[in-house]
Amino acid sequence: MKHLIIYSHPNPNSLNSHFKNTLVEHLEQGKHEVIVRDLYQLNFNPILSLEDMAGQRNGLVAEDVKQEQDFITWADCITFIHPIWWTGLPAIMKGYIDRVFSYGFAYRYDQGIQKGLLVGKKAFIINTHGKSKSEYEAIGMDKALLLTSDKGIYLYSGLEVEEHFFFDKADRPLPESIENWTIEIKKSF
Repeated sequence: MKHLIIYSHPNPNSLNSHFKNTLVEHLEQGKHEVIVRDLYQLNFNPILSLEDMAGQRNGLVAEDVKQEQDFITWADCITFIHPIWWTGLPAIMKGYIDRVFSYGFAYRYDQGIQKGLLVGKKAFIINTHGKSKSEYEAIGMDKALLLTSDKGIYLYSGLEVEEHFFFDKADRPLPESIENWTIEIKKSF
């Protein structure tokens, strides 16, 4: 299977990096093809410009966007790995979605009805956050995150969300938590 990992964290020693490296190793041991797109390492430009918007309307995208779209087209499975910052995606990941998941590539409208175009591709999302699950549940943030990312981005684009991991208290994780999370990720792939 062809796995694309879209990764967003600036610290190569982060928990997110650990998950990325663990997943790459696990998939490669299973003889899967793996490509990692580390948005910080790529210095991906997250700014949706007027030129981007005009091009999207005409089915034209910038070369850096086209390259990312080619990777998505290639993949059978896409895994997004990033922290939750300020109850959302890091800016570079949000900009990636804004620019790469463009009209005509990730979705379109047929007679006013939205249609996701990435149908047939599986998606996994691995997120870390500092708050506890109970804190997020108490304020409804758990449901809000699923609504804005899973439904608002991934399902909207036609991706089939297989699993969305939320690893809590990740700013100061216990070693046994990291071990359990690592096992949980490996079991899903």
